[in-house]
Amino acid sequence: MEVKIEASWKDQLSNEFEKDYFKSLIDFVKSEYATHKDGIFPKGNEIFKAFDACPFDQVKVVILGQDPYPTRGHAHGLCFSVEPHVRPLPKSLNNIYKELETDLGITPRDNGDLRHWADQGVFMLNSVLTVREGEANSHKNKGWEKFTDAVIEKLAEKREGIVYILWGSKAQEKGRVVNASKNKIITSPHPSPLSSYRGFFGSKPFSQTNAYLTSIGKEPIRW
Repeated sequence: MEVKIEASWKDQLSNEFEKDYFKSLIDFVKSEYATHKDGIFPKGNEIFKAFDACPFDQVKVVILGQDPYPTRGHAHGLCFSVEPHVRPLPKSLNNIYKELETDLGITPRDNGDLRHWADQGVFMLNSVLTVREGEANSHKNKGWEKFTDAVIEKLAEKREGIVYILWGSKAQEKGRVVNASKNKIITSPHPSPLSSYRGFFGSKPFSQTNAYLTSIGKEPIRW
């Protein structure tokens, strides 16, 4: 199946694109875009934006999210990130910025666009890559989870020296295939308002990430 995705990822995932579940998934997604005009997020050309922004061999950090924001104008293909114009910021992202300021003293940006992270090798992957407007988890159990499991497995198999930031139990479950002796795994509760005070605040994921990257001779992330 012909999939428009960054070349190095296309090479790594070409076998996955030929599997029956993926073909069924794409049929479902196409039907959703056709049936719900302008009501499926992100835009079709941004579904694989996390991959396009961060080639396979350039991944230094993996952040796992759940599914895209279901609010119109928010999702643009990178987990937790939103388009620059979005106000107010989603609550989880606001909490991420709060922890970033506490951890590294970085004043929160005036917008929620995290593309500058992706440009430095931060692979911001949702478990599910599409969603229907106003209906969180509306595209779960359609095949995306199997695909993104394969993505993490491919990274775990062929790359090492990567930081995996796993916020919440779902992300931690997805990251179980990663070899902790060859990578850095950072876990904490999710930054959502429901769980952020159970250990997300004070977890210092950003300084931990940069300390590890520096220790193995890689450039730290300019968060």
